[in-house]
Amino acid sequence: QAPFVESGGALVQPGGSLRLSCAASSQSQDIFNMAWYRQSPGKQREEVAQIRGSIPTNYLDSVKGRFTISRDAEKKIVFLQMNRLRPEDTAVYYCKNEQEPTVWGRGTQVTVSS
Repeated sequence: QAPFVESGGALVQPGGSLRLSCAASSQSQDIFNMAWYRQSPGKQREEVAQIRGSIPTNYLDSVKGRFTISRDAEKKIVFLQMNRLRPEDTAVYYCKNEQEPTVWGRGTQVTVSS
């Protein structure tokens, strides 16, 4: 079983917003050092944003000022608020714990298109 379940992806028009959720599969799952990644067809998976505790520590240059990573420690959920979406943000989005062996979930599809 994947340690996290991603959700919230959808088809949205350019300029729109989405909030993705990354929920821990178990209440014992650690979510201290987490990151969101994305992968578009034909491209390598890339890190989009990282959070350590409650502090965002890194954003991909192309999403700075548009995306915000946050978490609800009690509910064991990590969020990615995405604003002013662009067609190039289209991808499957994944989350993972940066300090644990990589086990990818199914991800959630974000499609930005008019």
